[in-house]
Amino acid sequence: MAYVIAEPCIGTKDTACVDACPVDCIHPKKDEAGHADTEQLYIDPVECIDCGACVPVCPVSAIYAGDDLPEKWVNFQQKAADHYGR
Repeated sequence: MAYVIAEPCIGTKDTACVDACPVDCIHPKKDEAGHADTEQLYIDPVECIDCGACVPVCPVSAIYAGDDLPEKWVNFQQKAADHYGR
C-alpha cells in the first residue's frame, strides 16, 4: 500500500520528501503550477513504490504507510487519490 501524507503537512509543504523520492511521485513541487494554491503535498498512490525514503526526511512527521495511517487521518488516502484523479 502506498504512503500517505496526512494533516501535519497542511500549510507546511516542506519539499524534503520530494527530493528524497526516487520515483518522483510527490507533488506539487515548488516549481509546478498550483503549488501555492494547494494546501499540502500528495503522494501518487499508483506511482509510489513503498520504499519509505520520504518518511524520515519529513520535518512534521506527516507521512505514513497506508496501513499505519492513524484513524483520524484515514480520509487523506482518498484526498491523495482524488488529487491524482484516481
